[in-house]
Amino acid sequence: MPKAAPPVRTYTVSLGCPKNRVDTERLLGALGPRMVPADNAAEADLVLVNTCGFIQPAIEESVATILDVVGEAAEAFAKTGRRPLLCVAGCLVSRYGDDLKSELPEVDLWLNTEQIEQWPAMAARALDVRLSGDTPRSLSTGPSYAYLKVSEGCSHNCRFCTIPSIRGPHRSWPVDFLLNEARLLAGQVPEIIVVGQDSTAYGSDLGPGNDLPALFKGLAAIPGLDWLRIMYLYPAGLTESLLGLLRDTGAPFLPYFDIPLQHAHPEVLGSMGRPFARNPEKVVERVRKFFPEAALRTTFIVGYPGETEDHFQTLMDFVRNTRFHHLGVFPYWAEEGTPAAAMADQVPEAVKLDRRDRLMALQAEISAEILEGYVGETVPVVIERESEEWPGLYVGRAWFQAPEVDGVTYVGAPPDARLEPGVILDVEIEKADTYDLSGLV
Repeated sequence: MPKAAPPVRTYTVSLGCPKNRVDTERLLGALGPRMVPADNAAEADLVLVNTCGFIQPAIEESVATILDVVGEAAEAFAKTGRRPLLCVAGCLVSRYGDDLKSELPEVDLWLNTEQIEQWPAMAARALDVRLSGDTPRSLSTGPSYAYLKVSEGCSHNCRFCTIPSIRGPHRSWPVDFLLNEARLLAGQVPEIIVVGQDSTAYGSDLGPGNDLPALFKGLAAIPGLDWLRIMYLYPAGLTESLLGLLRDTGAPFLPYFDIPLQHAHPEVLGSMGRPFARNPEKVVERVRKFFPEAALRTTFIVGYPGETEDHFQTLMDFVRNTRFHHLGVFPYWAEEGTPAAAMADQVPEAVKLDRRDRLMALQAEISAEILEGYVGETVPVVIERESEEWPGLYVGRAWFQAPEVDGVTYVGAPPDARLEPGVILDVEIEKADTYDLSGLV
């Protein structure tokens, strides 16, 4: 009987958005079951850093992470005479690949996003392993959820954004590929979260039968799938026909709408080049017409070039009146190569940070009021893990809380009970804080 091939110890760091995480999981899954996790870079046979290059803070984090693992690998070589294969992938490689290669000759393999479909083959050759067709994803999100990335790139031309230049134009993965992957995921986790740079654009580049309604109908019919959530819904794509389809679908679809509005004043939205009608109130009204109970999440940019105090006050009023469940605020970054970076009337950094803080203070009040409304109610919560600080206390998420970006729900259990991660339970909410809830089963 032939001797089994040894495991390949793998240390991975996936930075940035969930879409990057999916790229990492697909790559490791394709490399097969020989890939086993290592605790650190020094113990690994393969070190993979999947980078983000979207804005300057992400670039700095990616570069620092690469330098850290290069240093760990060098220390390991000095002590043991062996070093891992160093692989750097993702958006930073696509944006600054040539400069990185000249500065970091220690890296063995560079994977840019233009080659994403060839990543498994390129990594397999470098590692001298065979590709596996049995494990399309190596999940890293735990037992409660998994992301399903439905497309690559973006064909919009927002003037502040680097994604089209990094990831290229919008390209959809075929429905059959995604449904096959989703069926395997549904056997491991209760929730699937659809992600794309613009999820509503899914299928716009494919033929009939490969559009978002077709994908969504297929996903909703998968046995064993309890929750289905869609993130990154561009406002222009939230048509009445799509909202009607989602309403008629019912479970497992969650009425949670993540809509990146970016601003509320039409002059700022026009300057940004946002691809939708310039009255965000209409989008909110349309969603709530079909889903009065909807939980809304959005993101805003403050301090965009030319944003005045009056523009900002319009944004504050819009947030005050709309009452989002969840909201993220980002000070504008003048990214190299974007049209907005060359615009006049750049806003001082101190003003950007002040506006961010004021808007987040307003949202904190709104969030606390919304969550207080759940006290005394019983809501479904998915259990993620047991608390490290308090035995018998668990960390979970209500249906209106997406992972990584929203608050959590703390769940107390009877002394003799153990709540398994991945199970969805009815929880009676007893307490609300600014962003989190607490309750009992």
